[in-house]
Amino acid sequence: MQNPILTLALSLALSLAAQQAGPPITQPGAPGHPSKTLTPAAAAVPDRPPSDADVRFMQGMIMHHGQAVEMTHLLVTRSRDPEVQALGQRITISQTDEMAFMKRWLTDRGKPLELPMDMDMDPNMDMSAMMPGMLTRPQMEALRKASGPAFDHLFLTGMIQHHTGALSMVQDLFATPAAAQDPVLFDFATDVDNTQLAEIDFMKQMLAHENSKEKK
Repeated sequence: MQNPILTLALSLALSLAAQQAGPPITQPGAPGHPSKTLTPAAAAVPDRPPSDADVRFMQGMIMHHGQAVEMTHLLVTRSRDPEVQALGQRITISQTDEMAFMKRWLTDRGKPLELPMDMDMDPNMDMSAMMPGMLTRPQMEALRKASGPAFDHLFLTGMIQHHTGALSMVQDLFATPAAAQDPVLFDFATDVDNTQLAEIDFMKQMLAHENSKEKK
């Protein structure tokens, strides 16, 4: 016969352990791969503080992803191509998840979510100048004004430019001494690199198909 007091104590202990463990930490996966649920040990904040390059990478990539999602939102009213719309939906989901992950990474380490502004920086400056591959204000304005096949072409060429900039950001991170030593950040940046490469290849194929249709 079970001891009711012992059973209650065990139940309370398990409940307390579950509460202390907190919600599961999910790291977005590359295209075609499921997201990863990190173990408490893997998700734990390392004793070693992140490098300045790590923090800038995450802050900058949040801004970078934000523009990509802004671009995909235009698809709803401006594109009639189901393949382009499906691509945009995939980018929206993956990059929204990644932004949430990056914000949590920065918050867990007590870092601000936004890149610091230099005192002498013009607050009205085009933020595209700060991040490689980001579309300029004129490019975004042209995208907003376009529709149909013209929009699809501008969207694909613009997103290829945007993704190529993200690849440069990852390469710069990995080339910086003492950066990306956090295994969670390293895995995330690697997944970003793989994701963007795969999507660039896919978008180039879509453009090639578009060009072949125009020649017929």
